[in-house]
Amino acid sequence: MLDYVRGTLHAGDIRLLFITRAVRMFAYGFLSVVLVLYLTALEMSEGRIGLLLTLTLAGDTIISLWLTTRADRLGRRKMLVAGAGLMVFAGVMFAMTRDPLLLLIAGIIGVISPSGKEVGPFLAIEQASLSHVISDDRRTGIFAWYALAGSLAAALGALAGGVLFESLRHFGMPPIESYRVLIFGYAGIGLLLAVLFLRLSGAVEAEAPKAGAGVVKSLLGLHESRGVVLRLSGLFALDAFAGGFVMDSFVAYWFYVRFAINPAIIGAILFGSNLLAGVSALLAARIAERFGLINTMVFTHLPSNVLLILVPLMPNVWLAIAVLLMRFAISQMDVPTRQSFTMAVVRPSERSAAAGITGVARTIGAAMAPVLAGMMLGRQSLASMPFFAAGGLKIVYDLMLYRSFVRVRPACDKAGGVA
Repeated sequence: MLDYVRGTLHAGDIRLLFITRAVRMFAYGFLSVVLVLYLTALEMSEGRIGLLLTLTLAGDTIISLWLTTRADRLGRRKMLVAGAGLMVFAGVMFAMTRDPLLLLIAGIIGVISPSGKEVGPFLAIEQASLSHVISDDRRTGIFAWYALAGSLAAALGALAGGVLFESLRHFGMPPIESYRVLIFGYAGIGLLLAVLFLRLSGAVEAEAPKAGAGVVKSLLGLHESRGVVLRLSGLFALDAFAGGFVMDSFVAYWFYVRFAINPAIIGAILFGSNLLAGVSALLAARIAERFGLINTMVFTHLPSNVLLILVPLMPNVWLAIAVLLMRFAISQMDVPTRQSFTMAVVRPSERSAAAGITGVARTIGAAMAPVLAGMMLGRQSLASMPFFAAGGLKIVYDLMLYRSFVRVRPACDKAGGVA
C-alpha cells in the first residue's frame, strides 16, 4: 500500500479516504451481526423483516442516486457529509423506536446497511475521488487495497459486534438493550464520518462541467459514457440481486437457526469470511496484471458461486463454515477489478455519476431479494433456498458479463480482453 501512496501529491486525501472506508465498514460489520436478530427480538416476523430490508435498500437507492449524480457538480465532499448525516439519522431512529412504520421511514430515508456491505453514496463518490488523485496505472492496485481495508474493517466489526453483545448480556443487560447499544454505536460512527469527510481537500472534486453538456448529463451526470454504464448497470443489478439472498444478516440468522450457535460465534464466522474476502481482493490486482480485468472478474467468481451452493448441503456446522470460508477466500477478487474497469471505461468527468448509477443498480437488484429470502427463511423446508438461488444467479451473471465485455480492453488493462 505504501508503495502506491508514497510520494503521491495527494497522499493525505488517499489516506483519509481509506480511513473513512474502514470506519464505515466497521460499523456495517457489527450491525450485520445483530440487525435481523434485533428486529426478531422486536417480534417482527421473517416476512416482515425481509420486506423492511427490501424497502430500506430501495430507499438507499433513491438517496444514493440523487447524491451521486450531483456530486461532480455540487461537490463530492458535500454529498459525502450528507450521506453521513443520513447514517446518523437511521441509526438513532432504529435504536429508539419499536414502531414498524417509523422503522420503515428511517430505513427508507436514512442510510443503514442490512447486508454488511456498502450502501448509500459513499463508495461511488470515494471511488471517483480516488480515481481523481491517482494515475490510471495505479488504480487497480489502490482499489484492491481499498477493498482490503473495507473487508478487514467489516471483519473486525462483525467480531466486535458479537463479542460486545455477549459481554453486555454477561453483565445483565437485556437482549434488546444490548442490540440498541450497537445500533447507537452505528449512529455515532456516522457522526465521526461527517467530521472526517470535512477534512478532505479540494483536490478530490471534479472539474467544473462544460456548458452545453445536454439535458441527459444534467439529470444523470452522464453523457458520452451513458451506453456502457447502462450495460454494466444491468449486469451488476443481476449480481447484486443474487447477493441479496445471502446478505450477512441473513447468513447470520441462518446459522443461528440451523445450528443454534450464539452471536459471538456468528461474529467470528463473519470476521473470518470478511478477512478472507479482503485478502482475495488484494490478490486480484496481481492476477489482473497477468490475465486482465474481465478474466479475473469472471474466472475467480465462478468457483466461489459453486461453493456458495454447497454451504447448506454440508451435514454439520464445521463443514458449512469451512465451505463458506473457502468461498470468501476467492469471492471478492471481482470487486477491485470491477470497480477499476468501470472507472477505466468512462470519462473522468463522469466517474461519480457512473459509479453512482452502477452502484444504485446494484442496490436496486439487492433490494428485490430480501423480501423473497425472508419468506424462504420463514419456512423450514425452504430455509436453504437463498444459497441455491444466489449461487445459480451469480453463475448466470458471470457468463453474461464475459460474453458482453470480453472484447472491451481499456488502455490501462494491458493483459485483458481479446485482441
